Amino acid sequence: MKKIFVNFAKYNQEADEKIISILGKMENSEMVKNRKSYYKSLAGLASHIAGGTYYFLGLIAQAVSGNAEAQKAIVPLKKIELPKGKIDEEGWKKIVTAMKIADKAYVGFTEALKDEDFSAPVKLDWYGGKPAAVPLYFMLQSLETHNTHHRGQISQILDSLKIDNDYSGINAKFLK
Repeated sequence: MKKIFVNFAKYNQEADEKIISILGKMENSEMVKNRKSYYKSLAGLASHIAGGTYYFLGLIAQAVSGNAEAQKAIVPLKKIELPKGKIDEEGWKKIVTAMKIADKAYVGFTEALKDEDFSAPVKLDWYGGKPAAVPLYFMLQSLETHNTHHRGQISQILDSLKIDNDYSGINAKFLK
């Protein structure tokens, strides 16, 4: 099971690097233009992906509080500062930094997990207390689904702008 989640984390990191590269070549006015998505702009979607990774890792960390290596991997999350309000060029730099920190923490966290950690209960209140907790593997699946969903929104917008983008496959290099 661990290999699967490490692969997902590495794929997530690689896909986010490609998004950073593509969006980083755009004029800020194009990146922050309202594209009618829930998070409005391409930069808004990227910020939400970074914030989502930060949020999920913070939520699931308590489930493996006894795994010192996993806890160490997420310490850098404390450095994340996402922009508030309108995203200017300085705000974009914060998003890029946050995404890189969160993705590195995600990879390190999954690499540090032990087989028994995947069944550890993650307490949450999403489902009205039924269930009051879900297994860590479920939350890791939810994290990856969340990020892939929003990268798909970015991809659709880039497609409509006729900007080449492809970050949809898990690279075989992760099998090493």
